[in-house]
Amino acid sequence: MTQEIDTDTPVAEIQDVPRAPASIKKSGVRWGEFLIKGWLGLCAFVSIVTTAAILILLLSETLNFFDTVSPGEFFLGTTWTPLFEPSSYGVLPLVWGTMIVTIGAAIIAIPTGLASAIYLSEYASDEVRRIIKPVLELLAGIPTVVYGYFALTFVTPLLRSVIPDIQVFNALSAAIVVGIMILPMIATLSDNALRAVPESLRQGAYALGATSYEVTTRVVVPAGLSGVMASFLLAISRAIGETMAVTLAAGQTPNMSLSMFESIQTMTAYIVQVSLGDTPTGGIAYQTLFAVATLLFVITLVINIVSQVILNRFREVYE
Repeated sequence: MTQEIDTDTPVAEIQDVPRAPASIKKSGVRWGEFLIKGWLGLCAFVSIVTTAAILILLLSETLNFFDTVSPGEFFLGTTWTPLFEPSSYGVLPLVWGTMIVTIGAAIIAIPTGLASAIYLSEYASDEVRRIIKPVLELLAGIPTVVYGYFALTFVTPLLRSVIPDIQVFNALSAAIVVGIMILPMIATLSDNALRAVPESLRQGAYALGATSYEVTTRVVVPAGLSGVMASFLLAISRAIGETMAVTLAAGQTPNMSLSMFESIQTMTAYIVQVSLGDTPTGGIAYQTLFAVATLLFVITLVINIVSQVILNRFREVYE
C-alpha cells in the first residue's frame, strides 16, 4: 500500500527539521583578542610618533641652520670646514665622498652578488647551498666596526703593498669593505627572487631548445628582475648610510678629489665626528649635524621611492 502525503503540509514539518534561529547572539568580549589588538595598535602608534618626532627635530634644526647659512652656499659650496675658522659650509665634498664610496662598493658588490645568486639558484647542488648560504649570512651579521678595523689592518696594508702612494685612510679601502658588507644582501635577496620564478618557465624554455645559459640570462633573470633590482637599491641605500666602516677606513678629510687613493669624508662620518661631544650644543656647527642628516634622509628616501617605482614597473605575477 502506498501512503498518501498531504501536499498542504509544510516540508519542514514532514522532515521534522528545526528552524534556525532568526539571529545569532554575539558572544561576550574576548579579552585576549582585545588586548592583542590594543598592543599591536599601540606599537603602530609609537612607530608613527617616533618617526614624526625625528622628522620634526630634523626639520626644525635644519631651518634654524638655514637662517644663518644660505641654501646656495650649503648645496653648491665646495669647501666644508664648519668646525674651523674661517668657517665654510659647502656640503658637496661630503656628498662626493659618500657617492664615490657607494659607487665603488656597488661596482664590487653588484656583479659578484648577482653572480653568486645565479649560481646558488640555478647551478649549485643542495649540499653546496647548505654551505654557502650560512657563510653569506655570517658576513651579513658581522658588526660594521669590525669591517672598519679589517680595512685598516688588512685591506689598506695589502693595497699599499701594490700601490705605495695610497694613503692610510683612503676611499678605495672603504669602498672594498662596504662592497663586501652589502654583497650578502644582494646575493640573498636576488637568490630568493630567482628561486621564486616558476619552474614551468624553465621547463618551457628547455623544451624550445634553449641552453642552460640562455634559460638563465633570457628567462630566469628577466622574470625575477624586480626582486633583483630591489636588492640592488636596498644595498645601495645601506652603503650610503654606512657609518663606522667608512669612518675608520676613509678618514675625515672632506675633499672632492677624483682619486680613490686619498682620504675623504662621508656624510655619516661627519655626523660621527660632531656626535663625539666636542661641539657646543645649539651653535651653528652643531646645527650642521641636522642639516647633513636631513640631506642624507632625503637621499635615502628618494632611493627608496625609486626602488618602489621600479618594483611596480617590473613586477611579474605568476599563478
